[in-house]
Amino acid sequence: MTEENMNENTCNSLEGLSAKDLLKRFHILQGERVETYSLFEEGFQAYLNGAPNYNFPMYRQLVHEITQTFSKISQDIIFIINELEEKHHLTSVSSIVTGIQNNEKDKLEKTVKLQLARQNAIDHPSESSYKEEETDLKQSIQNVIGAINEQMEDLKFESEDLYADEIEDEKEEETAER
Repeated sequence: MTEENMNENTCNSLEGLSAKDLLKRFHILQGERVETYSLFEEGFQAYLNGAPNYNFPMYRQLVHEITQTFSKISQDIIFIINELEEKHHLTSVSSIVTGIQNNEKDKLEKTVKLQLARQNAIDHPSESSYKEEETDLKQSIQNVIGAINEQMEDLKFESEDLYADEIEDEKEEETAER
């Protein structure tokens, strides 16, 4: 099965889901992102431990696999955003998820820059600019993580109304069935 077919199958499996189920899938995908970052850091640390004889082919393979994983997660989340917006008319919820997606992209870009700065700091210990860049990027990533956490809280509160509406719909259905 090609990567394109796999992505198509995943998006097809998300079609027709309720807004609540789409949000559940979004939370699962966010968990997968966290796991992927952890694997990325572990692999990068192993790469750094090889200094000065870095195993670049191993690291390149890791980056390839991580990129594929993040790309798949992003495609699924973009599909979820579109479903929330177009089929469920949940503009506020889809806007929050879009903001999270944009911040996750920013976080990944900064993480890659941080890895380069960390390697440069090891390779050029006498040049303080790399250490300063590393410190600045760590702080910048923490700021992005803080923004993502705030958006996740906003999503929680915004989607509580959604869950309340579903509970009301279920009560109305039960009453109608009696």
